[in-house]
Amino acid sequence: MSTARDTTINRIAREALGLETLETRRADSLDFHDLAVWTIKDALERAYEAGRDAALPRTPIRTTCPACNRDIEIRPLPPLT
Repeated sequence: MSTARDTTINRIAREALGLETLETRRADSLDFHDLAVWTIKDALERAYEAGRDAALPRTPIRTTCPACNRDIEIRPLPPLT
Protein backbone atom coordinates (compact mmCIF):
# COMPACT_ATOMS: atom_id res chain seq x y z
CA MET A 1 0.00 0.00 0.00
CA SER A 2 1.43 3.35 -1.03
CA THR A 3 1.41 6.13 1.53
CA ALA A 4 1.61 9.86 0.93
CA ARG A 5 5.23 9.64 2.14
CA ASP A 6 6.08 6.91 -0.37
CA THR A 7 4.35 8.81 -3.16
CA THR A 8 6.37 11.94 -2.35
CA ILE A 9 9.66 10.02 -2.13
CA ASN A 10 9.05 8.30 -5.47
CA ARG A 11 8.05 11.59 -7.12
CA ILE A 12 11.24 13.27 -5.92
CA ALA A 13 13.33 10.30 -7.11
CA ARG A 14 11.74 10.51 -10.56
CA GLU A 15 11.71 14.29 -10.97
CA ALA A 16 14.93 15.33 -9.25
CA LEU A 17 17.13 12.28 -9.69
CA GLY A 18 15.72 10.82 -12.90
CA LEU A 19 15.23 7.40 -11.31
CA GLU A 20 12.57 5.19 -12.82
CA THR A 21 11.99 3.27 -9.59
CA LEU A 22 13.41 2.89 -6.10
CA GLU A 23 12.72 -0.85 -6.10
CA THR A 24 15.75 -3.16 -5.96
CA ARG A 25 16.07 -4.91 -9.33
CA ARG A 26 19.18 -7.00 -8.55
CA ALA A 27 21.21 -5.72 -11.47
CA ASP A 28 24.11 -3.29 -11.05
CA SER A 29 23.16 -1.38 -14.19
CA LEU A 30 19.65 -0.83 -12.79
CA ASP A 31 20.41 -0.40 -9.08
CA PHE A 32 23.49 1.86 -9.12
CA HIS A 33 23.43 5.36 -10.59
CA ASP A 34 25.93 8.17 -11.10
CA LEU A 35 24.37 11.42 -9.96
CA ALA A 36 25.67 14.96 -10.05
CA VAL A 37 25.88 16.65 -6.67
CA TRP A 38 23.46 19.38 -7.79
CA THR A 39 20.77 16.77 -8.52
CA ILE A 40 21.30 15.22 -5.10
CA LYS A 41 21.11 18.68 -3.52
CA ASP A 42 17.88 19.38 -5.43
CA ALA A 43 16.37 16.09 -4.24
CA LEU A 44 17.34 16.80 -0.62
CA GLU A 45 15.89 20.32 -0.80
CA ARG A 46 12.63 18.95 -2.23
CA ALA A 47 12.47 16.33 0.53
CA TYR A 48 13.12 18.97 3.19
CA GLU A 49 10.39 21.23 1.80
CA ALA A 50 7.94 18.33 1.55
CA GLY A 51 8.60 17.44 5.19
CA ARG A 52 8.24 21.02 6.34
CA ASP A 53 5.01 21.45 4.38
CA ALA A 54 3.60 18.23 5.82
CA ALA A 55 4.45 19.31 9.38
CA LEU A 56 2.92 22.79 9.17
CA PRO A 57 -0.66 23.19 10.31
CA ARG A 58 -2.85 24.39 7.47
CA THR A 59 -5.17 26.44 9.64
CA PRO A 60 -4.80 28.28 12.92
CA ILE A 61 -5.01 26.14 16.05
CA ARG A 62 -7.06 27.25 19.05
CA THR A 63 -5.79 26.12 22.43
CA THR A 64 -5.35 27.22 26.02
CA CYS A 65 -2.06 28.87 26.96
CA PRO A 66 -0.43 26.75 29.68
CA ALA A 67 1.23 29.83 31.23
CA CYS A 68 -1.75 32.19 31.53
CA ASN A 69 -4.70 29.82 30.96
CA ARG A 70 -6.17 32.11 28.28
CA ASP A 71 -7.67 30.97 24.99
CA ILE A 72 -5.09 31.59 22.22
CA GLU A 73 -4.77 31.07 18.49
CA ILE A 74 -1.57 29.71 16.99
CA ARG A 75 -1.15 30.66 13.35
CA PRO A 76 1.29 28.94 10.93
CA LEU A 77 4.22 31.00 9.72
CA PRO A 78 4.45 31.56 5.97
CA PRO A 79 7.15 29.53 4.17
CA LEU A 80 10.60 31.09 3.97
CA THR A 81 11.57 32.16 0.47
